[in-house]
Amino acid sequence: MKLKSYLALTTLATTSSIVVVVTTFIFYLLQNAHIGGIEERGMELARVLAHDPVVIQAVKAKNNRQPFELQGYIEDIRSKTDASFIVVTDQQAMRLTHPDQEKIGLHFNGDDIYPTLNQGVDHTSVASGTLGKAIRNFSPILDDSRVIGVVNIGYMYDRSIGILMEQFGKIAGLVAIVYLLGVSITSAFVFKMKRTFLDYEPEIVVHKFREREMILNSIRDGILAIDNNHCITTMNHSASKMISMGKLGPHDYIGQPLSCFSTTLSHLVFSDNDSFHQGKFNIGKHTYRADIYPIKHNKGIRGHVIVFYANLDQNELEREVTYLKNYAELLRSKTHEYSNKLNVLSGMLQLGNFEKAVDFIQQETDSYQSIIRSIVTSVNDSAIAGLLMAKFNKASDLGVTFTLDDDTSLSSYEKAISEKLVTIIGNLIDNALLAAWQNRGLTPAEVQLYLSDRNQHIIIEVQDSGAGVPVEISDSILEFGVSSKHDDQQNGVGLYLVNQLVDYFHGSIDWERTEQDTTLFSLYLDKQITTRL
Repeated sequence: MKLKSYLALTTLATTSSIVVVVTTFIFYLLQNAHIGGIEERGMELARVLAHDPVVIQAVKAKNNRQPFELQGYIEDIRSKTDASFIVVTDQQAMRLTHPDQEKIGLHFNGDDIYPTLNQGVDHTSVASGTLGKAIRNFSPILDDSRVIGVVNIGYMYDRSIGILMEQFGKIAGLVAIVYLLGVSITSAFVFKMKRTFLDYEPEIVVHKFREREMILNSIRDGILAIDNNHCITTMNHSASKMISMGKLGPHDYIGQPLSCFSTTLSHLVFSDNDSFHQGKFNIGKHTYRADIYPIKHNKGIRGHVIVFYANLDQNELEREVTYLKNYAELLRSKTHEYSNKLNVLSGMLQLGNFEKAVDFIQQETDSYQSIIRSIVTSVNDSAIAGLLMAKFNKASDLGVTFTLDDDTSLSSYEKAISEKLVTIIGNLIDNALLAAWQNRGLTPAEVQLYLSDRNQHIIIEVQDSGAGVPVEISDSILEFGVSSKHDDQQNGVGLYLVNQLVDYFHGSIDWERTEQDTTLFSLYLDKQITTRL
């Protein structure tokens, strides 16, 4: 069954059930209220007449076999009320009055008079008499606390139900109008839903949504969509990789303003809001070309879809190829270097120079053992220790001297924050290694690291022999996409993430050019805050 049919049937069935239950309940309440009202009015009138001196004198005369006249008096009262009949009897249940004068002097029809006649109590019953089925109210006529007769006030049952049904008909009409209104609203809702979902079933909509997501993620060009507030609503994997070098996923950008990641792209969208247009924009040092499509709706522009790709000319492509060739050559040289060392070691072993082989291995491993001992004795966190070992190996590959300060101590903090500290320290060391390596032609490449959590702060200091932060970007070095790196494969994401995490820890970040012509980055994280995280 289709969703719209299911919703329509479910809604109609629910509405119909509610209408039937509510209508039945209202009818039950009306019937009880109507019958109760009749009984109350009849009983009050019966009590009043039972205490009427005219009635009492007439009944006493009847009981004493004396002349009496009560028919006219009672019928006059009945004509001024809504009672169907008023019957007055003596202590033998013989009628003194009746709407049909021919029945005066005859015995009362029905045994429901005897509780009042014998026990002197008021009561109501529904019984059939000479006029038909009626609601009958009995009240005793007393003389010196002795029952001498009964007043019976009656309302014809069919007439009472007729009045009730007349009232119920009006209510049923109102309920029917409400029911038809509910059916109309349901039909309008189903029709609106049908138009909104283009007559597709929900599972088809979900399938198409997944299909669209797979298609978007399979495209190498970056694709993202923004709403009228310029907040990102959709992004494929290629777009997230271009913006953050794969450090963040598409879902991390959803709901974020586009201007946070590229001010030039945001301005480009603003330049022509109503039609398709093209242009260039920058993310850090990267230049991209963008095709911007407005999302048009009959109520106006609902947002934009942006398709962008790297703006590389032939020369830039050649540089990319050259970079890859150089990288491959570097890997081959490293492989060759280690092969030579293995050959030397193999020759020593074949010649039986075992002590020289051991010395050769010891010479190669001394530097590793030293840094391993330093890391093991200074850093208790295995995640950060592993990170430092990886960066030491990377520094060795690059030919950069990596030193861990002897006074380093990092052990007293919540282990839950290790992942964030790994991100901070890793990005700072990567930047320092690259800066030192790029400046290796002018000064020996060196990187020094100091970590401490002895006081109320976690202190992280990274010092490198690089050329330092360029003056033109010194005020914006922590912003997204801003970088001092000369390598086009890098962008300004690392320090941006570091700054975000420093804010997260309520800390501070600063850098300076030292007297030794090195660059020193210093971070202070409030330890008391970090332990509460």
